[in-house]
Parts: sequence; structure tokens; C-alpha cells
Amino acid sequence: MSKLGDLGAKLYRGEVGYDFVGKRFLWYGVSILITITAIVALAVQGLNMGIEFKGGAVFTTPKTSVSVAKATSLAEEASGHAAIVQKLGTGVLRIQISDLDPSAAIEVKKKLATDLKVNAADINSDQVGASWGEQIANKAWTGLGVFMILVVIYLAIAFEWRMAVAALIALIHDLTITVGVYALVGFEVTPGTVIGLLTILGYSLYDTVVVFDGLKEGSKDITKQSRWTFSEVANRSINGTLVRSINTTVVALLPVAALLFIGGGFLGAGMLNDISLSLFVGLAAGAYSSIFIATPLVVDLKEREPAMKALKKRVLAKRAAADAKGESVDDASEATGDDSGVVAQGRGGRASGRRR
Repeated sequence: MSKLGDLGAKLYRGEVGYDFVGKRFLWYGVSILITITAIVALAVQGLNMGIEFKGGAVFTTPKTSVSVAKATSLAEEASGHAAIVQKLGTGVLRIQISDLDPSAAIEVKKKLATDLKVNAADINSDQVGASWGEQIANKAWTGLGVFMILVVIYLAIAFEWRMAVAALIALIHDLTITVGVYALVGFEVTPGTVIGLLTILGYSLYDTVVVFDGLKEGSKDITKQSRWTFSEVANRSINGTLVRSINTTVVALLPVAALLFIGGGFLGAGMLNDISLSLFVGLAAGAYSSIFIATPLVVDLKEREPAMKALKKRVLAKRAAADAKGESVDDASEATGDDSGVVAQGRGGRASGRRR
């Protein structure tokens, strides 16, 4: 067995583990710091919205030897607006100009043809009106809102409202970080970006549900015993799925990284940048929030219940009594038969369901 596989087996059996829940306030602080940075970036720099949202024009020229820097200068001079120029693999230039009035597009096309020394008839132009772009933006927000509502309803039915709230906060956390990175980097926000955002929300939700499912199984009939608190069972649930989460995230990030750094960086593929950056940041943030944010939030909400407070008090009292007698908690439980009615994820990772 590989070292990672051996570690995963030990985590699953509860032989080793990291106290994610106990150190949750540290991770809350890290998340708050990252979120504040993202919000400041959004407030100061804002998002670089594409023409699909702001309106504008895209001109595609025939093959030319004009450099990207020169074409950018000529396009901005001809239009009076900021331009984004990309050179495609065939030597064709794609010139994108935002906020360009459709009525001015014809004159800009003629000026570009003259400056680039190509035929105006050979330049293809596409215009996007500002009103159409606004409709696209509204539909994107509507789709995102519907997704969030459905997620909360599903989790509240399949699990409980506390898990639904925690998952919603984790999803908002992932969205905020991803959008903040877009503001910091200055990448253009296009429909491809929206597709990427919706994709990472689904991935993040999947990872969170896996942990929640283990927690639901592990905490079944938890109040009928006095060996483990809810936070300890939750911590074992996280550790039990930790290697699986890491493996899934790494496997997902590798092709996305290839798209972002090779496809987008070296090949200059603009659309790949739009999708791959949101996927790369979002997948990493989703894995982080599933482990460090979502489940600890459930613990904070759940342990406010009187039953969970009483359970914690019983567990601590039993441990104190065992320590006073020089016994271990396991020995005391064996003596009293207190090993029933709970799915214990210690000493075996999964439910033993052992009854006496």
C-alpha cells in the first residue's frame, strides 16, 4: 500500500487524525482574512466585465504580421476605448472593444482596415448591445440565486437545516474568493466565467455532502451514549474523508491547471482563461471550505442544542471520573456497557454498531 493510502486507512480507522473542529477558529480567521481581501479587491479594482455584459464590438481580422501591442494601440486610437487584442494561432487578430456604440462600429472597422493595411470587407465584426448584455447578467444572477435556493432546500430535507445553512455559507465563501481573485488578477468576466462558477459550486457541494453524509451516519443515536461528543464525531467524519477529498481535488485540479497555465498562458487562449481560472480557484476553495468551514459550522450550530450540551457535560464528567480512578474511557465503557446506540467513528472509522 502507498504511504498516502496507508495514511488514508489510518485516518479512516481513527488511528490518527487532525483536530479540524478544535482548531476551527483559526480557520475561520483565515477565511475571514481572505474574504476581506477579496471584498477590498472588488471595491477598489472592480471586475473587468466582458462585452457580453457591457456591450461593445469584436473585430476579427485576416492574417496579419502586426504585433498585438501595435494592434492594441491602433484599436484604442481608432475607437477611443480600451481594447483587448489576442493573436490566434493562424496569425488572425481578435480585437475586442468594450462600450463601443454599434453606430460607431462601422467607422472603427474602416479605420482599423486602413491602419492594419487589410481590406475592410475581410474584417468580421460582431456587436453586442448594452441592453442585451444587461439581460445576460440578470439571467446569470437569477440562475445563481435559483441554484442556491435549491441547494438549501435539498440539504434541509436530506440532512437538516443546520447543514443547509453551513453549506450555503461555504458556497458563498467559495464564490467570494473566486470573484475576488478575478478582481485582483484583472481577468475578463465572460459567460465562460459564469459557467466555471456554477461548475465549482456543484463540485464544492459534492465534497461537502460527502462529509455531511459521514457525519449523519456517525452521529446517529449519539445522545444514547456518553463516550464521544458531537464535535469529536464530526472531527472523525472529516478525517475519514480527508484523503478522498485530497485525491479528488488534486485529480480535478491537474487538467484545470493545464488549461490555465498551458492553454491560457502559453497558447494565449482567452476563453480558456475565463473558464479555467474560475475552476482552478473555485475547486481549491471548495475543497478547503468543505473541510475547514462547513462541518465546523455545523458543530457550532449543533452544539447549541440543549441535548448536545447535556451530552458534552456527561462525556466530560465520565472522563473525569475515569481519570480519577486511573481507568481509560474505553475500559469504563466496557465495564458499564456504554457502547450501544451510537455509530462511533473512533477505533474503526465507520459505524461499528456494536451492541451489548
